[in-house]
Amino acid sequence: MPLRKPRSASVGGLPSRMPRRLVQLHVALALYGVGAAFQIRSELGLDPWDAFHQGLAIRAGVRIGTMVILVGLVALLLWIPLRQRPGIGTAINVVLVGVSINIGMAVLPPVNPLPWQIVLLFAGILTSGMASGMSVAAGLGPGPRDGLMTGFAERVGWSIRTTRTCLELVVLALGFILGGTVGIGTVAFAILVGPVTQFSLHVFAINPPEARPLGGGESFERGI
Repeated sequence: MPLRKPRSASVGGLPSRMPRRLVQLHVALALYGVGAAFQIRSELGLDPWDAFHQGLAIRAGVRIGTMVILVGLVALLLWIPLRQRPGIGTAINVVLVGVSINIGMAVLPPVNPLPWQIVLLFAGILTSGMASGMSVAAGLGPGPRDGLMTGFAERVGWSIRTTRTCLELVVLALGFILGGTVGIGTVAFAILVGPVTQFSLHVFAINPPEARPLGGGESFERGI
């Protein structure tokens, strides 16, 4: 079935919406960093990639946001043999998420009573899920880890779902071995972030329905 053409810039097409897309992307990535900081401070368990980032940061003696940036840069280097093409949002993602995490960690104090830890955990999952949907809806390029996932999927011939599952299991195991926080929060993130992100995609969609490819699908990163 042929795809419908997007509207032109003169009638509200995608080019004329670039300022909103850029603003939405920056807000989304900043919020994603804040959501990650919430979840880290809860100490109840991180998503696979952040457990990996935290474990590496502990070993290297650097802040976790700094490690997020470094891992993002390494992931981008791996895009070269995988023949993935970054977008403007990819470069912004590499820096802004890590910086936001460091700021969030500096502002948020550690919490000890379990009820407050649970509040922070769910606030982190909600914020991260909403931010992921906003980022994907902006449509300015995948994050470095998502590009790694799609590149591997194309090379080995696996589905995105299978590749993502395998990749996240590997980084989760490495994160646990390195000392990252893995717990009930890890499970809660895996269960809840998908529905929250899907809801966010609908709320913050920029492309008009008639401009979207029919039957198309998009992936999102923890983010990230």
